[in-house]
Amino acid sequence: MIADPMIDSRISRPGVPLIDGVEKVTGRARYTVDLDHADALVGRILRSPVGHGEIIRLDVSKARALDGVVAVATGDDCPFTYGVLPVAMNEYPMARERVRYCGEPIAAVAAIDAETADRAISLIELELRRLPAYYTSQEARAPGATLLHDNKLGNLEREVHHEFGNWQDGFATADLVREEKFSCAEVNHAQIEPHACLADYDPITARLTVQSVSQVGYYLHLMLARCLEMDSSRIRVVKPFVGGGFGARVEVLNFEIITALLARAAAGKVLMQLSREETFLTHRARPQSDMTLRIGMRRDGKITACSCEVVQRGGAYAGYGIVTILYAGALLQGLYDIPAIKYDGYRVYTNLPPCGAMRGHGSVDTRHAFECLLDRMARDLGLDPFAVRRANLLHAPTRTLNDLMVNSYGLAECLDRVERASGWRDRIGKLPAGKGLGMACSHYVSGAAKPIHWTGEPHAIVNVRLDFDGGITALTGAADIGQGSSTMVAISVAETLGVALDRIRVIAADSAVTPKDNGAYSSRITFMVGNAAIDAARKLKAILVDAAARKLEARPDDIEVVGEVFRIDSGQQASLPFAEVVKAALVDRGAITVSGTFTCPPESQGGRHKGGAVGSTMGFSYAAQVVEVSIDDATGVVSVDKVWAALDCGHAINPLAVEGQIQGSVWMGMGQAMCEETRYLDGLPGHASFLEYRMPTAAESPPIEVQIVESHDPFGPFGAKEASEGALAGFPPALVNAIANAIDIDIDELPVTPDRIMDALIQRRRQARLTSTLKVAS
Repeated sequence: MIADPMIDSRISRPGVPLIDGVEKVTGRARYTVDLDHADALVGRILRSPVGHGEIIRLDVSKARALDGVVAVATGDDCPFTYGVLPVAMNEYPMARERVRYCGEPIAAVAAIDAETADRAISLIELELRRLPAYYTSQEARAPGATLLHDNKLGNLEREVHHEFGNWQDGFATADLVREEKFSCAEVNHAQIEPHACLADYDPITARLTVQSVSQVGYYLHLMLARCLEMDSSRIRVVKPFVGGGFGARVEVLNFEIITALLARAAAGKVLMQLSREETFLTHRARPQSDMTLRIGMRRDGKITACSCEVVQRGGAYAGYGIVTILYAGALLQGLYDIPAIKYDGYRVYTNLPPCGAMRGHGSVDTRHAFECLLDRMARDLGLDPFAVRRANLLHAPTRTLNDLMVNSYGLAECLDRVERASGWRDRIGKLPAGKGLGMACSHYVSGAAKPIHWTGEPHAIVNVRLDFDGGITALTGAADIGQGSSTMVAISVAETLGVALDRIRVIAADSAVTPKDNGAYSSRITFMVGNAAIDAARKLKAILVDAAARKLEARPDDIEVVGEVFRIDSGQQASLPFAEVVKAALVDRGAITVSGTFTCPPESQGGRHKGGAVGSTMGFSYAAQVVEVSIDDATGVVSVDKVWAALDCGHAINPLAVEGQIQGSVWMGMGQAMCEETRYLDGLPGHASFLEYRMPTAAESPPIEVQIVESHDPFGPFGAKEASEGALAGFPPALVNAIANAIDIDIDELPVTPDRIMDALIQRRRQARLTSTLKVAS
């Protein structure tokens, strides 16, 4: 589908506040725990106290006998595994036979109040036989290590080996080859709203209604039907307001299925509200990653080859692991023109909570390593970092070596924008002591071109309904989790029809009312749902134009729509207001509902090599950043003075939302780069609350100057691409490169905390003293 240029020319509105913004800022928005649960039972979960063990005995009889306890569930009540990927479902909602991480659910209760539920949990008798537990990738991969899953030798969930181009020749012909090791800590999504689920089972109709924090109601629907052995038609999934996701809620989470199991056992309603610590345990975070990266480069900055090994600590179960380890290699490509790439990826099972998808899924850590090493090689060759990036630009349209399709490419303009805005040429290397500038680039997909659950259905469906009142309702299964997708749908429909935005109502993510959508992940909604919304609106517009033409006794081709007025475009005065056209359109047919769809064509769905569909997309966003820092060499504290970020989003359908998404990406990247780190103590997170898990606050947040670059993608809705993830991966390497510019020290480990800065400074001072001593001695 190619965007209509007649419509594109009109999309120049200034930023539009999100259509659900008033409800949020006034407190009227109802999140899961705000829903009516006065008559709901309270759910609680018994969790494993050990990282790895065999369940010898589990006795729930005392809990079941406690007054006020209505339902008890254990792993015996659900013999079915679940998971986000059909080929990697190896997790039970509650452990059966073995526990594989501290905090894994073992049993659950539903009681009349929280006190009774907590008491019931304490009465459950559990006997475990400890098994060896491994909390690092190195331990889990060691020879002789106990297998966490009997069918996964070496505790490897997945290993990937890809070669594209002649990388041996690429390194042989390079003027400079450099290899470095990088490590990035595990980081949590740290969304504001803790996990919660409200499940209501009606025993008379045998119907289940689940309202939860899910980003992908469709996946939740599938797994509820699977795990509860229910007909899908008897399940309704509704998404209330969601207080942040960032990928934490892309997968179905164990507590959601447990809540539904309890509701059915209790023949009623159950609310499961996890504490912040439990939310950390049910985290699906970005995995800790160790990377060995090697790049070959000519003297002019042109990359000749790249090899990369990535080891990801994936946690106890599969989750998104297979996809994550593939993304880490696939998205080495698509940003620069690289003639040869070798990639080796290893996703390792460990006795920790399962990791999953997080904003910039799979690409952030490897992009950090790549951009840091590019800067170091630029220094070695005496080249400017901007010049090195420009020496390796792609030219759209093109296909990468791994068959990723690039249809629009605004990275060159992004580089120009941040270089000028930051005053890079005049300031680099000339700042006072302890201050520095750094830059980096990044990109991300606009939706996965091949859905995880392949059904043959369209990638996105939007229904648009018009009735006697003249109101237009857009129905979409897409989950708005704060990114503004419902506002985007409203704008797309309004602009296509040529009507006022306030005439549009959006109803989203209710499986009983809205059409199926694949969900909020991989920044797919704007591209795919936006195109579907435009398709539906075009169909409705054609019906209205036909009705106006009949009323005006003209041909449909002669009708134009301007400001909710349908008129003959020959300059005649004959015209009809929108309300009159609606009446004419409804004659003999009543309310009108049209369905719009979008499906990615086969050519966009990746290469034929194993894992080739991962990274495939209809369009990439592109970003460049400059970060300015100040460093206190007495304390190791790094302060970010300012950030300049430019992102090619194709076309900014809603510039206000785009700017906010870019700022949010930069801020999240800052957290990963400077302070966020999930550390474990004997398998339990040592940072299980927002008091201990360190995130940037308003006090540390710098001014972020956003530049929106519009390359106009030929397949995007109005030329748009994604805007919420592409800028994230650029901040960590830009920060590290700025630190190197400020104090001439390269940091290889994230986050760059004050203690790591001080360790590096002390090591350099010791080395300097040793060198001085050796010189004197000689």
